[in-house]
Amino acid sequence: MKPTKQLHQTIINQCKNNNAKAQMQLYNLYGKAMFLIAYRYVKDQFIAEDVMQDAFIKAFKNIDNYKNEVAFGAWLKRIVINQSIDQLKKKKLDLVAINEEITTSREDDNWQVDCEISVDEIVEKIKLLKEKYRLVLSLYLLEGYDHQEIAQVLKITENTSRTNLLRGKRLLREHLKDTNYAARY
Repeated sequence: MKPTKQLHQTIINQCKNNNAKAQMQLYNLYGKAMFLIAYRYVKDQFIAEDVMQDAFIKAFKNIDNYKNEVAFGAWLKRIVINQSIDQLKKKKLDLVAINEEITTSREDDNWQVDCEISVDEIVEKIKLLKEKYRLVLSLYLLEGYDHQEIAQVLKITENTSRTNLLRGKRLLREHLKDTNYAARY
């Protein structure tokens, strides 16, 4: 049963007072969704669980900074995404800066996918891409971040974000074409 907005706010206020029972309630409300977000980035169940745990600890330590400007879930999701990216950086993720002349290619905004392909299939194909493309595609397409936000989170330039998105889309399109071809013939 999903709590009402007022009950939800009461739970958050109790968490601000370091109430362990309220913290557990929030964990139970958001744990599964936050695990799935972490897993989408780190692609390992055990690491995703660690990332999620660390994100909740960080959220509870900084819950006084939550000001109801966005939904609590969105605030927590950003923490989980940042923790996931920090975990990937620990693994020495190599995000190569792209030369300026390469970044002048324009983004392909008229990107269409065969309607027979499900969102789950697309997400599975995104998981197969190199980290730098997978991260930018996930942040841009799935999480709704813009290039400026992606650049800040990943500590890359906006041009690198655009280039990685463009290249990631091309690779994803090829993977999807292969899937569609194999399914039809």
